Amino acid sequence: MSSDCLFCRIVAGELPSSQVYADDSVFAIRDISPQAPTHILLLARKHVASPADLTKADHDLMGKIFAVGAEVAKREGIAEDGYRLVVNVGRNGGQTVDHLHVHMLGGRRMAWPPG
Repeated sequence: MSSDCLFCRIVAGELPSSQVYADDSVFAIRDISPQAPTHILLLARKHVASPADLTKADHDLMGKIFAVGAEVAKREGIAEDGYRLVVNVGRNGGQTVDHLHVHMLGGRRMAWPPG
Protein backbone atom coordinates (compact mmCIF):
# COMPACT_ATOMS: atom_id res chain seq x y z
CA MET A 1 0.00 0.00 0.00
CA SER A 2 1.14 3.51 -0.78
CA SER A 3 0.00 5.98 1.89
CA ASP A 4 -0.24 8.84 -0.62
CA CYS A 5 -2.32 6.84 -3.15
CA LEU A 6 -6.04 7.65 -3.29
CA PHE A 7 -7.04 4.12 -4.34
CA CYS A 8 -4.81 2.45 -1.72
CA ARG A 9 -6.56 4.55 0.92
CA ILE A 10 -9.98 3.53 -0.45
CA VAL A 11 -9.01 -0.17 -0.50
CA ALA A 12 -7.72 0.13 3.08
CA GLY A 13 -11.05 1.61 4.20
CA GLU A 14 -9.51 4.97 5.11
CA LEU A 15 -11.75 6.80 2.63
CA PRO A 16 -15.43 6.14 1.91
CA SER A 17 -16.52 4.40 -1.27
CA SER A 18 -19.49 2.59 -2.78
CA GLN A 19 -18.05 -0.91 -2.72
CA VAL A 20 -19.63 -3.49 -5.04
CA TYR A 21 -17.07 -6.32 -4.74
CA ALA A 22 -14.06 -7.30 -2.65
CA ASP A 23 -11.74 -10.28 -2.39
CA ASP A 24 -8.08 -10.80 -1.55
CA SER A 25 -6.76 -9.22 -4.77
CA VAL A 26 -9.54 -7.06 -6.32
CA PHE A 27 -11.73 -4.31 -4.88
CA ALA A 28 -14.55 -2.78 -6.97
CA ILE A 29 -16.32 0.53 -6.36
CA ARG A 30 -18.75 2.80 -8.15
CA ASP A 31 -17.03 5.73 -9.87
CA ILE A 32 -17.82 9.07 -8.21
CA SER A 33 -18.03 10.75 -11.63
CA PRO A 34 -19.82 8.15 -13.77
CA GLN A 35 -19.48 8.31 -17.54
CA ALA A 36 -22.22 5.73 -18.14
CA PRO A 37 -25.27 4.48 -16.20
CA THR A 38 -22.99 1.78 -14.77
CA HIS A 39 -19.41 2.92 -14.13
CA ILE A 40 -17.42 0.73 -11.79
CA LEU A 41 -13.71 0.82 -11.03
CA LEU A 42 -12.02 -2.55 -10.65
CA LEU A 43 -9.00 -1.85 -8.42
CA ALA A 44 -6.02 -4.05 -7.69
CA ARG A 45 -5.57 -4.31 -3.92
CA LYS A 46 -1.83 -4.38 -4.46
CA HIS A 47 -0.34 -1.00 -5.34
CA VAL A 48 0.94 -1.09 -8.90
CA ALA A 49 1.16 2.39 -10.40
CA SER A 50 0.20 1.41 -13.95
CA PRO A 51 -0.23 -1.60 -16.24
CA ALA A 52 3.17 -0.57 -17.61
CA ASP A 53 4.64 -1.48 -14.20
CA LEU A 54 3.29 -5.04 -14.06
CA THR A 55 5.95 -7.73 -13.63
CA LYS A 56 6.00 -11.50 -13.99
CA ALA A 57 5.08 -11.66 -10.30
CA ASP A 58 1.79 -9.93 -11.24
CA HIS A 59 1.12 -12.46 -14.02
CA ASP A 60 -2.39 -13.41 -12.90
CA LEU A 61 -3.59 -10.03 -11.64
CA MET A 62 -5.07 -8.62 -14.86
CA GLY A 63 -6.81 -11.92 -15.59
CA LYS A 64 -8.33 -11.86 -12.12
CA ILE A 65 -9.49 -8.25 -12.58
CA PHE A 66 -11.16 -9.15 -15.89
CA ALA A 67 -12.80 -12.25 -14.37
CA VAL A 68 -14.16 -10.12 -11.51
CA GLY A 69 -15.38 -7.65 -14.13
CA ALA A 70 -17.40 -10.40 -15.80
CA GLU A 71 -18.92 -11.41 -12.46
CA VAL A 72 -19.76 -7.83 -11.50
CA ALA A 73 -21.27 -7.18 -14.95
CA LYS A 74 -23.67 -10.08 -14.38
CA ARG A 75 -24.60 -8.77 -10.93
CA GLU A 76 -25.16 -5.28 -12.33
CA GLY A 77 -27.37 -6.58 -15.17
CA ILE A 78 -25.16 -5.31 -18.02
CA ALA A 79 -23.52 -8.57 -19.10
CA GLU A 80 -26.11 -9.59 -21.66
CA ASP A 81 -26.24 -6.28 -23.56
CA GLY A 82 -22.50 -5.69 -23.24
CA TYR A 83 -20.11 -3.35 -21.52
CA ARG A 84 -16.69 -1.83 -21.99
CA LEU A 85 -13.55 -2.44 -19.93
CA VAL A 86 -11.04 0.42 -20.22
CA VAL A 87 -7.46 0.56 -18.97
CA ASN A 88 -5.75 3.94 -19.19
CA VAL A 89 -1.94 3.97 -19.16
CA GLY A 90 0.01 7.16 -18.51
CA ARG A 91 -1.08 10.77 -18.78
CA ASN A 92 -1.62 10.76 -22.56
CA GLY A 93 -3.62 7.55 -22.17
CA GLY A 94 -5.95 9.27 -19.72
CA GLN A 95 -4.64 7.78 -16.46
CA THR A 96 -5.35 10.22 -13.61
CA VAL A 97 -4.70 7.99 -10.58
CA ASP A 98 -1.42 6.11 -10.39
CA HIS A 99 -2.88 2.80 -9.23
CA LEU A 100 -3.79 -0.17 -11.42
CA HIS A 101 -7.50 -0.06 -12.19
CA VAL A 102 -9.97 -0.93 -14.94
CA HIS A 103 -13.09 1.10 -15.73
CA MET A 104 -16.24 -0.92 -16.39
CA LEU A 105 -18.79 1.10 -18.37
CA GLY A 106 -22.22 -0.18 -19.30
CA GLY A 107 -25.91 0.50 -19.47
CA ARG A 108 -25.73 2.40 -22.78
CA ARG A 109 -24.33 1.96 -26.27
CA MET A 110 -20.63 2.81 -26.46
CA ALA A 111 -19.33 4.86 -29.37
CA TRP A 112 -16.29 4.00 -31.48
CA PRO A 113 -13.68 5.33 -31.68
CA PRO A 114 -13.71 6.00 -27.94
CA GLY A 115 -12.00 9.38 -28.07
